[in-house]
Amino acid sequence: MKIILLMLSLLITPWVLADLVDTYTFSSPQRQQQALALAKELRCPQCQNQNLLESTSPIAQDLRLEVYHLVEAGHSSQQIKTSMAERYGDFILYQPPLRSTTLLLWFGPGVLLISLLGGLIFKIRRRAVSSTRGER
Repeated sequence: MKIILLMLSLLITPWVLADLVDTYTFSSPQRQQQALALAKELRCPQCQNQNLLESTSPIAQDLRLEVYHLVEAGHSSQQIKTSMAERYGDFILYQPPLRSTTLLLWFGPGVLLISLLGGLIFKIRRRAVSSTRGER
């Protein structure tokens, strides 16, 4: 009986997952490509590290639909990104603009890496100098 239930659940699963796929009818292939590219470039506000295409959250589904409507209305990709950023903040963009509020996002990792390497070099040199003084 358990095997039959398992087999039935495996047969039903693809249809359940198929409902998660959005199917929009675009007026042209160019608009479809634009919408897909935008959905890849925009981050899901709820699923921290997934774009709108990868995410299955309800907000991602709503945003995919909004992107579809904006693309079909003739908005440019930049206009759509600006609109989304105004509504959800720069977090929704995988490449936020360079502003005073995003300086840490852009340069923080590099500054941290350089600081760590500088500290490591300083420590190695100090250890080398102290070991050569100890030999004398």
